Amino acid sequence: MSVTFSTCRTAVRPRPAPQRLPALQSTRLLDQVRERIRLLHYSRRTEEAYVHWIRAFVRFHGIRHPAQMGGPEVEGFLGWLASERSVSASTHRQALSALIFLYAKVLQIELPWLSDVGRPRVHGACRWC
Repeated sequence: MSVTFSTCRTAVRPRPAPQRLPALQSTRLLDQVRERIRLLHYSRRTEEAYVHWIRAFVRFHGIRHPAQMGGPEVEGFLGWLASERSVSASTHRQALSALIFLYAKVLQIELPWLSDVGRPRVHGACRWC
């Protein structure tokens, strides 16, 4: 069986096996986010951006813990960013990446609803898309 990959950014990439992450030491959510980011050796700028978007997500939903929220709340927040705040597609993707990181790496919650979350498209960015 042969697998072909194009140079287009939307090409399907093989996913590595999920890694087992150690237990978090921090008790506060944003401290847990920072701890996990540093454990995985993400950059400081990524840490700043992810903490910003996760804080905005929690505040948008009235200081509710993300473990009590799911797909509809993520959709609501991202929809608000796109419609009310008119953020760019790259900013929208950055916020989505922060929430994916939060649920997958920090809270370690399965995300079956994630495939239904709308993603912005930049038309004309790639001639093959």
